[in-house]
Amino acid sequence: MTHNTPLSPRPLRHLSEIHRRVMTAAQLKSHGVSAAEMNEQCRPGGPWQQFLPGVVLLHPGPPTGEERLHAALMYASRERTPGVPAQPNAGEEHAAPAYPEVMITGLAALTLHGFSATPPLTALDTVDILVPRMRRLRSAGCARILRTAALPTPRQVTGIPVAPVPRALADAVAELTDASAVRRLLTEAVRGGHCEPASVVRELNQAKLLGRPHVVDAVDSLLAEGRAIAEDRLYAMVHEHGLPDPVWNVDLRLPGGPHLGGLDAYWPEQAVAVELDTRAPRQEEDALWSEYARKRETLERLGITVVHITPKKLRDGTEQQAAVVRTALMAAADRDPAAYVVVLPR
Repeated sequence: MTHNTPLSPRPLRHLSEIHRRVMTAAQLKSHGVSAAEMNEQCRPGGPWQQFLPGVVLLHPGPPTGEERLHAALMYASRERTPGVPAQPNAGEEHAAPAYPEVMITGLAALTLHGFSATPPLTALDTVDILVPRMRRLRSAGCARILRTAALPTPRQVTGIPVAPVPRALADAVAELTDASAVRRLLTEAVRGGHCEPASVVRELNQAKLLGRPHVVDAVDSLLAEGRAIAEDRLYAMVHEHGLPDPVWNVDLRLPGGPHLGGLDAYWPEQAVAVELDTRAPRQEEDALWSEYARKRETLERLGITVVHITPKKLRDGTEQQAAVVRTALMAAADRDPAAYVVVLPR
């Protein structure tokens, strides 16, 4: 057999152009390529190479970044469903590969999400693949297998299943010991608008990474970054939607009495307050919420309306949040006057 001999009734070069020239041994077999023929083609110096167990690269050169991703996904999913159709029909030749219950995570996923602080795909030594915990599968070659009890819903990026940013961050941070690298990733996640700080911290907490000092330091920077961005969005919401100017960042106290709590914005004449919910979920949610709830109950007993706004709501629904605040301001005329409180700069 020569290198130019067709290996199946349908030439493999036709499929390889469409499917990144990566196929599993099972797919090759379905095209009439026996194990002996595959081994012959994958011999040293041959036209193919066995890139991962059961996964063949249909050219002798280095894989592209995309080929590495598909090879890793095929390796992780090959025991369940082939990564691409063995014999595509006429209308299926450009169908994207299907990878059930596996997804790219870690640094490779962040690169696919568009992060600038991560290396290019070809520079990564490993591609992290997230699979269900019960899968009996070992890491091999560039494919590092990470198991989880509950798979998140993947995002599709150029036909590749990719873990959501918070989960990908947690899996990447788990392998990093450089504090500055961790800080850069977390900061870009928030500053770049990929996700909110609370979702990142929640994933880090679930991964039990908040006991690492360099991660805690990075999280503190992340939360400060997230609050600054949320405050900027709150300022913009007030001005762009024509709300009256409040007093910003104040503390309330009863005359000669106790401290009532800090607020991000307060309209004294209408007794309406806005508080940004930027708490970090490092502990149980009930405990985290209790402080906010107690302050809100105390203020509302005094006749002060408190509007809670999360950074995510500010980012995704600014107009709706402005309407909520406007409604509260307009309703002030129909309420009994609030108790007198002292307003101090925070």
